Amino acid sequence: MPRGWFNVTMSTAEPAFADPLHVGRPNILDRDAFLAHVHGALDRVWLSNHGPLVQELERRLAALLGVRHCVTTSNGTMGLELAIRALGLSGEVIVPSFTFIATVHALHRQGITPVFADVDPATHCIDPAAVRRLVTPRTTGILAVHLWGRAAAVDELQSVADEHGLALLFDAAHAFGATVGERPVGTFGRAEVMSFHATKFFHTIEGGAVVTDDDDLAQTVRLMRNFGFTGEDAVAGEGTNGKLNEVCAAMGLANLARLDDILAVNRRNHDAYARELRGIPGISVLDPPVAGRTNHQYVVMLVGPEAGASRDAVLERLRAENVLARRYFWPGAHRMEPYRTLQPDVGSRLPMTERIAQQVVVLPTGTGVDEADIAVIARIIRDAAGAAA
Repeated sequence: MPRGWFNVTMSTAEPAFADPLHVGRPNILDRDAFLAHVHGALDRVWLSNHGPLVQELERRLAALLGVRHCVTTSNGTMGLELAIRALGLSGEVIVPSFTFIATVHALHRQGITPVFADVDPATHCIDPAAVRRLVTPRTTGILAVHLWGRAAAVDELQSVADEHGLALLFDAAHAFGATVGERPVGTFGRAEVMSFHATKFFHTIEGGAVVTDDDDLAQTVRLMRNFGFTGEDAVAGEGTNGKLNEVCAAMGLANLARLDDILAVNRRNHDAYARELRGIPGISVLDPPVAGRTNHQYVVMLVGPEAGASRDAVLERLRAENVLARRYFWPGAHRMEPYRTLQPDVGSRLPMTERIAQQVVVLPTGTGVDEADIAVIARIIRDAAGAAA
């Protein structure tokens, strides 16, 4: 039986799981490899400022992704801000509202107006047709987001960008290891920005990267992440402290060797959820993309109007049983400050965003969850949704 199991249809004060099951619990698979890298850094007394572990990680990531440049950063948000500045974006940039708030903040903090576009209901990624309708003379770029470990409509978005002379930048925080056909995410647009936060498929505890084939863009980002220094006492322009440290790089190098193991667990869990939740009225699991690969890091359940309970009622029941599922990205960036005050009426052009935000629940997965756990989670959902056993 799974840990803490009980008959979920019975009334009891005890939750189904004694230990909470979290969304985004970090995968930590090889402590010995991580600690060996850390000990090496300590022995070298080189803990930051582009040390050998950071350099090795950048080389290996660039080779894995098939790009000329991987410029690591202290986190994904820093990567976004540096890429936006390096591209010279200004005025208006089109972006989805259905994304983590950092995507939008990265624009707003640099005086850029985020113009919110609706999403494709099948993929939850930004809709290229919606983007095309929003281009104005003030538009300088498109900041698209790969969501749920699947790629956005890269070719269609590039066509819009080319048609209007816009820079195309991707927030690839969710999509490390994903592909479009056989082409890896990381190779599209002017640049793509990765997040290596602890909750991600591939993580460095905290961290991120700007990946690109643009030599000048990469050099600009490298300078800006280190205060603009070109030498010991020479500064070429404004910059900041956006560097990754050696301890975080150590975790990244340890995790690179175990990506296939993490992917296998994620795929197994996704298949188990799809199997266990099949047939519950109003409940569905977002399928993987037909063309290309995904990292299966996000198990996305939709609670539709045919379900016997609202999304929030199902979520409340799950949380009562120590299943710490989450709403993503509710209620949408356009309904968060400062954007709901600055653009109070924008929701009228985002019907798909508002619908999806009311339905999504992201379920726990990763190496901390097994198939027996998923069977119990499914029973909780079935019971909460009022479905027959």
